Amino acid sequence: MPVVLRYKGYRLFFYSNEGEPREPLHIHVRKGEAVCKFWLDPRPAVAQSYGMSSAELRELAAVVLENREQIVRYWNEHFGD
Repeated sequence: MPVVLRYKGYRLFFYSNEGEPREPLHIHVRKGEAVCKFWLDPRPAVAQSYGMSSAELRELAAVVLENREQIVRYWNEHFGD
């Protein structure tokens, strides 16, 4: 489970096994028991969330957008795309 970024106690990561066929580019976010997933294309959008407020999701969406290039680079390096 490669961690791409840590932000205010949140871990932004993806799983090494992202399905077969692999799901489109996305990032998971976890803090304690609260989790969410953002699709990255065409722009960050919440795919699912559990235990996070709408304010947290808005803040995290901004973090994902700000770090999109880094997330894409890690994804491509890990999966060889």
